[in-house]
Parts: sequence; C-alpha cells; structure tokens
Amino acid sequence: MNAALSNASASVAETWSTTPSRTVEAAGTTFAYRRLGSGGGLPLVMLNHWGATLDNFDPRILDGLAQNRTLFALDYRGVGASGGDAPLTVAETATDVLAVLKALGLARIDLMGFSLGGFVAQDMLRQAPDLARKVILTGTGPAGGPGINKVGAVSGPLILKGMLTLKDPKTYLFFTSSKVGRGAAKAFLQRLKERRRDRDKPITIAAFRRQLRAIEAWGNLPPQDLGAIQQPVLVANGDHDIMVPSANSIDMANRLSNAELVLYPDAGHGGIFQYHEVFVPKALKFLDN
Repeated sequence: MNAALSNASASVAETWSTTPSRTVEAAGTTFAYRRLGSGGGLPLVMLNHWGATLDNFDPRILDGLAQNRTLFALDYRGVGASGGDAPLTVAETATDVLAVLKALGLARIDLMGFSLGGFVAQDMLRQAPDLARKVILTGTGPAGGPGINKVGAVSGPLILKGMLTLKDPKTYLFFTSSKVGRGAAKAFLQRLKERRRDRDKPITIAAFRRQLRAIEAWGNLPPQDLGAIQQPVLVANGDHDIMVPSANSIDMANRLSNAELVLYPDAGHGGIFQYHEVFVPKALKFLDN
C-alpha cells in the first residue's frame, strides 16, 4: 500500500475517540480543539456545555455528524487545555470562539451548541449574523429564559448527590430517573470513557465557577430579538430538562424566524445523548437539505 492510500485509510478509520488534540493561537491565548471528518459539506462547529472539556462530547454524535463534513470542537478559554481564564459572560465566550474560527480560516460554517454552547451560538449570531448557514440548538434557551439563572441552585444538590452516591452528577442532571433514563445515563457515561489516549485536562473548579457566573448572567439578561436570526434552526431537547427547562426550547422555536422543534419523551437535559440514534439522522437531514 502506498503512502497516499495508507493516509486515506487512516483518515477513514479516525473517530472522535482517536482524532488527535490540536491547538491554535487566537485572542491572545492558546485554544485546544479537535477536528474530525472530511468531505464537501460545510464545516460544522460544535460548542459544549458548562464544565465540559473535549472529552465530554458524545462520540456517537460526533462520529455520526462527521460522515460527509469536517467537524471542529473546541475548549473555551480557561477550560481543558485552553489557556487563560474562563470568561464571565456568554458574549466574551462568543467573541473568543469567533476569534478561533478566524484563526482556523473558517469563514462560513454550520453551528451546533449544546446548553452553554447554545447560549454562545446565539451570541455568535448576534455578533456575526452572516457566519453560519444553519444552526442546531440543543438543551439550551434564550437570554433571560425562565430558570436559566437558577442553574446553580438546581445543580448544586444533584452534584452533591453524585458525590455521595459515587456517580457522575450528569446521571442526575442530564437524564430522568426512570429506568430508561438511568440506562441512557449509564450508556452515555461509558461512551465518554472510550478515548484512552491524549485525553483533555479536566476543568478546574475556578473555571467551573466562572462559567456558572456567565450562565447566570445570561439568565438575567433581558430577552433578545430571536427573530433577527434568519438561519434555519433545529431546536432539540428532552421534555423533562431540569437544568435549562424545556419550556425554553418551545419559546425559542416560537420566536425564531425559521425553526423546527424536537422534544424527546422521558428525556432530560441530555435528550440528544439518550436519543442519539434518532438525533443524528435528524441533524444530518437538517444540515444536508
């Protein structure tokens, strides 16, 4: 096998659990990111939740979405292997991500944000209205949305419960307490362990707290004009999200100019993880049409 064929085979075999971590200089610091996939589709930029590093992206979702496009996922400033201090506002985080995209040469993208990543995606569209072609907002809500400024109060007891029961707090935060929900939580958390080498640095307590302040500040903002977002938007969530209450997804879909809403039954904040086998085809159809 010649070198070109060998490299092509390696590219085909690469998955989210094996693709290397990379860095790029932007906005005065170093940002960690990973790239996956190839093909003629527009690049898809992935933004993750509060407290998440690169190792908290669901491998099944990223592998599925990278079928015919290049996918980029990154650590925010101060998170994981990225340098600096975590921003205290969503707007600052969005400005950082825009700088990273410019450094990577990504002038036109599709954009997907989960939870905090969905807040950041909305602010990116405010700052750069023509950047994205299509947008996927999952487990998230609009500025000033009900319950968003109470994320810390809701999460704190369940984080403590996780510590006391020796379980990852996402068991309680992202999934329902039903048998189906608990099974989905176990499967999701197991998937997050698939990457064996080149794992990201864990988030620090300081960064975790600073991100919480940014989330609560977003929840305290006045409502923004979502009608100004002209891109097609897929809004997805579980029907029992306790972190960013599911009513926010319904509200966003109603206020956006061109939105489609999907609510998964007996599912919480991590509804797209629980229903990844149906979410990925749905997202691909949305992006490809």
